[in-house]
Amino acid sequence: MITEQSAQYYAKSASVHDQVYDKPERQQDLAQLRTHVAGALRGHVVLELACGTGYWTSIIAASADSVVAVDINPEMLALAVSRGLPAGKVKFRVADAWNLPDDLGSFTAVFIGFWWSHIKREQQEKFLAHLRSKVGKDVVIVLADDAYVEGSSPTVARTDLEGNTYQILATPDGERYEIPKTYPSDSALRKKLASSVRELKIVRLEYYWMLTARLK
Repeated sequence: MITEQSAQYYAKSASVHDQVYDKPERQQDLAQLRTHVAGALRGHVVLELACGTGYWTSIIAASADSVVAVDINPEMLALAVSRGLPAGKVKFRVADAWNLPDDLGSFTAVFIGFWWSHIKREQQEKFLAHLRSKVGKDVVIVLADDAYVEGSSPTVARTDLEGNTYQILATPDGERYEIPKTYPSDSALRKKLASSVRELKIVRLEYYWMLTARLK
């Protein structure tokens, strides 16, 4: 489940969150990732989990049939709404990805951008089971997240007994939070998701990775 520390950190950092996409060395990879995400979700009815400021919602909306984007933080959603995406195509909801409401609608695809890495390893299969219970089997799932690159990624502060890694991040006003952030290898992703998905494919860039599959 999302930790209280993580929720508080992202609520307090909403206004500067998108600065993570400004690093000059990441621009080529980021452009490729945007293309991959838009292509994977083209023509789909998409549920986006932990949509944050709507950065990826705007990318998805350009190619998908429609998007329902949810986030637990009203502070993040306020920024997403301010993007002015077409109301007939994009809807935003305050919702916890771990406790999705039953009235979100029916979907052909789910997008999880840069949030999978915050789910602890021992909770990932449970989360996928919850997701399948809400959207059904055969739905496409697209994950996009960070790869660890020394000198560009925040430093890993510690590793727990389950192999989860953590970073210490500061809000604009200087408060420090310990946030779970994992950087799985391709083999770790395949092993963890094997019982939950089929047709699994991974695109690995220098700074990012993307996984597509179908829920079993």
